[in-house]
Amino acid sequence: MSGAGTKGVPREQRERQILDIATAEFGSHGYANASLVDIATAAGVSKPLIYTYFGSRDGLHAACVQDAGESLVEAVARAQAVPGAQGKALATLTGIFHALDGRTQNWRIIYDSTLPRPSPAYERARAYQDALNTMGSDGVAEVLGGAGSFDREDHSLLLSWWFGIVSTTISWWSDHPGDKPADMADRCLRLLTAIRAGSAS
Repeated sequence: MSGAGTKGVPREQRERQILDIATAEFGSHGYANASLVDIATAAGVSKPLIYTYFGSRDGLHAACVQDAGESLVEAVARAQAVPGAQGKALATLTGIFHALDGRTQNWRIIYDSTLPRPSPAYERARAYQDALNTMGSDGVAEVLGGAGSFDREDHSLLLSWWFGIVSTTISWWSDHPGDKPADMADRCLRLLTAIRAGSAS
């Protein structure tokens, strides 16, 4: 049985609270500029307690990256079972929305441009980037293959487009937090339908 944290709060609950606050801090300010003091203050704990739980600032960051990365990779992996390229694309977006519900900073902590290179922190985040990018690459290949295109540069450009669409959509959602995952999925479906209808006219 785990011990209790400060003020009688169970350790698991206190760790979860610190992780959520730290992920928001790292996501908002980047690895390079996040403040452990601000994290401790927001969580109502001391810096030594964070060190007790996570070992170091890097240990806390690693836990945040793992928490965010595992949920995202799992959500996108589930979407790969959906048949058809368009259905898979919408399922991927829907899975990402549910994984990021109220936690859009999770995306930013995985794709953090302030991570020093090389570093263990960058390598941890890069492992999740690679997993997500590989699934995105497979989806793009399916779309192009269905259209009879196997050009490597087409694949490279479309993959960049797809990543840009996902990142921009998540950024937009961060500024419109009133939308629920289902709202975002419906919005994307409407826009994809409108684009498809416009291209066919």
